[in-house]
Amino acid sequence: MDELDATQLLLAWQKGDQNALSALTPMIYKELRRRAGSLMSQERSGHTLQATALVNEAYLRLVNQKDTCWKSRAHFLGVAAHLMRKILIDHARAHGAAKRGGQMRKLSFDEAGDVVQQGEDFDWSDLEAALEELSQLSEEHSRVVELRFFGGLTIEETAEVLGVSSGTVKRRWDFARAWLRKRLKDGEGGDT
Repeated sequence: MDELDATQLLLAWQKGDQNALSALTPMIYKELRRRAGSLMSQERSGHTLQATALVNEAYLRLVNQKDTCWKSRAHFLGVAAHLMRKILIDHARAHGAAKRGGQMRKLSFDEAGDVVQQGEDFDWSDLEAALEELSQLSEEHSRVVELRFFGGLTIEETAEVLGVSSGTVKRRWDFARAWLRKRLKDGEGGDT
């Protein structure tokens, strides 16, 4: 999604230009599909939520954002990241409630594009609990994780969304990754 074109289309759409939404839709869908594919690529086979369903749900929620004042492509992707996180967590909770733990996979937290190591277990609800705990300690660090991991934003894009320097984002990202690795490895206990 080209930054300048996407931002101009977002602003035009925000002012009521439905042609802008029509032009923006393929860009949005492509970007969401790329990120959803990355998030879902390591899921177990037969996972009940497919990347296409995640994209469709996120897209519907995004285009129905009536009160959001879009600032840029990066801001839009930040909102998309938040929505995708919520969709995945809601799905995991519903699936977990139905299965009562069933075959949940445990998470190994690492770089955004390489978060889940092949063959490892993964559990979205563990990540959500850890992110909620991190949010209580530092909302800024939690937001960086959300934008980088769920949104797939670069350090620079994350800095733009948050209105801070790239160096600040990098430091927060490094700290949050280390904190989450320890928290997810140790489970609920421990002083992190």
